[in-house]
Amino acid sequence: MRTLGLLGLSVAACAPVAGEAPSAPAQAGVSGALFVAGKFENRLAKVDLATGEQVVSVESCANPHELATSPDDRYVALACYGGTTVDIFRTSDLGRITSIDLGENARPHGIIWHANGDLFATAEGRQSIFWIRDPLSKAETVEYGTGKRGTHMVAVAPSANHAWTTDLGSKTVTRVDLKTRRAPLSVEVGEEPEGIALSPDGKTLWVSARGSDKAFALDPQAMEIRQEVDTGDFPLRIAIRPQGDFAVTSDLADGGLTVIDLASGKAVRSIAVSSREEAEAKTQVTIIWSPDGKRIYVAETTANTIAEVDFATGKVLRRLPGEGGGDGMAVIQ
Repeated sequence: MRTLGLLGLSVAACAPVAGEAPSAPAQAGVSGALFVAGKFENRLAKVDLATGEQVVSVESCANPHELATSPDDRYVALACYGGTTVDIFRTSDLGRITSIDLGENARPHGIIWHANGDLFATAEGRQSIFWIRDPLSKAETVEYGTGKRGTHMVAVAPSANHAWTTDLGSKTVTRVDLKTRRAPLSVEVGEEPEGIALSPDGKTLWVSARGSDKAFALDPQAMEIRQEVDTGDFPLRIAIRPQGDFAVTSDLADGGLTVIDLASGKAVRSIAVSSREEAEAKTQVTIIWSPDGKRIYVAETTANTIAEVDFATGKVLRRLPGEGGGDGMAVIQ
């Protein structure tokens, strides 16, 4: 584990960079919108993907992190990591419509807007996750304790029967039974597991352990490790292509992405988003796929930019605005 390196990267991740984010060139054939949480300046912004321009920016909440859009793409939910709420905004104009309080010291971070219309969010400060039922109306909350330190990111089964969290401080991944409320089941997975993604068929859980420079494939029910895959340096996040054929890790310390073929469970190539020398200055954090699986959006948090990467070629097509330390992202097409 690279203690000194991690300390340096942590400091960089908390330090804002002055100056306006650059405008990006238009891209033919690209449509939709990108939503970006600016955690250093407490902002939520919308970027038009056709023009590459930021079109709306509003005040959000304290230290916003992860985002999730509703199944109908009309709303975006924001996890307010510096506070206790999940706030919901319209995607059209970023007007805030509701704020759902999860209780004292909640510090919500990971968030999923499930296909069934409900929200799921981690509450790191409470060592738990919340199921928010009917968030646009009754917003009934049910809390499930993990008992683990640093309950950070979350994945949810297509059936919504189970959820899984990465627990940074405890070095564990935890399975939570959402329907029967049986005791949670945890397993150690490398050093500092943080990124998490469930395959579209729900049969494999992928976790990136940033302190181990590895991705792990787990049986999501037995909670047993099936495979280990070497990645680049400090894989902060892992995201699975919507088609379910590839995953990528966001390798913060070397500014790259590791591409994993999910059929073989092997790393098949790497994509350079920035050079290793630039990596700490840009602080590559969150990654998301476009819904069509053709592009990867990479948050370069301290550079106030979002790199748009063509998956087929590995080329960085342009850098979009990531105002105020862009971290959490969501995209609609």
